[in-house]
Amino acid sequence: MSKAPVVKRLQLGDEATHVLWDEFVLMCPAATFFHRAGWQKIIREVFGHDTYFLFAECDGKIQGVLALAHVNSWLFGNSLVALPFAVYGGVAAVSSVAEMALLAEAQRIAEGLKVDHLELRNVDKKHEGWPTQDLYVTFRKDIMPEEEGNLLAIPRKQRAMIRKGIKNGLRSEIDTDVDRFFALYADNVHRHGTPAMPKRYFKALRVVFEDDCEVLTVVDTQGRMLSTVMSFYFRDEVLPYYAGDDETARTLAANDFKYWELIRRSCARGIKIFDFGRSKQGTGSYAFKKNWGFEPRQLHYEYCLYKTDSIPQNNPANAKYQLLIKAWRRLPIGIANWLGPFIVRNLG
Repeated sequence: MSKAPVVKRLQLGDEATHVLWDEFVLMCPAATFFHRAGWQKIIREVFGHDTYFLFAECDGKIQGVLALAHVNSWLFGNSLVALPFAVYGGVAAVSSVAEMALLAEAQRIAEGLKVDHLELRNVDKKHEGWPTQDLYVTFRKDIMPEEEGNLLAIPRKQRAMIRKGIKNGLRSEIDTDVDRFFALYADNVHRHGTPAMPKRYFKALRVVFEDDCEVLTVVDTQGRMLSTVMSFYFRDEVLPYYAGDDETARTLAANDFKYWELIRRSCARGIKIFDFGRSKQGTGSYAFKKNWGFEPRQLHYEYCLYKTDSIPQNNPANAKYQLLIKAWRRLPIGIANWLGPFIVRNLG
């Protein structure tokens, strides 16, 4: 009879276990970039949330991990989430025994913290009977080994937009810092009426994940920045995660050119999967990704409810936030960038 795994909590300064954690994440098929140990440092030091990074160990080997953070907000409720600021999460394990042990410990912690709910941002459905949020989908597609093949795989109308960007003389550059990225990103989210993440968050991502976190910026023939994207690399995948555009980007097809350049560059470095990331159904970003020939895949965010009867809807699609969104758009950008981090840390 095999031993039952022991669930332990990853400590922030335990570098040896951090290495073992990430080695497990790299080899575990169920793991994603958001299961990496580095998120613990970012969530605790940038946002100030308590973290519970759990791992199930048996005979000195990690059998599963579950990265959790406690977000206690007077605005949006009290929750234990796997994982805030991530599109994927939940348990990543190589055995059902390890998965059950981690889930049991997560529920024990949730009950001890007296949270309203425990949220697992699973890709696939895992827990029968748990309420599931069906709002989000993800888009993933293979990157072909040849550049021309990737271009021809893009539907004709979208391919015409890419060619328009090329004709306009646009080019892409890899940035060594987040300055240009943040300027475009913060302005972009402000126009959409949502608060921006703090600049130090993006700096921390670059420091913690190093070459696996990259900023690509598109400029015109005069070198003026038009569009930008921060991407994560994990195994043989690339995930464009945060982006921003100048108001003139659409006219010049800079946004379309940006994602083509990311595909083209990823193809050249041997990346196999383009993960276009999460979108809400019925939104502009959903339609944009469909136009590239990507098909949606349902995400299964599952909830264990403790003090509520329904799944929380803390997203811009919720009608009760529309007045706040309109008001936010009218704020001067400087005030919005100062105030935004105080709000966004509670969203997750």
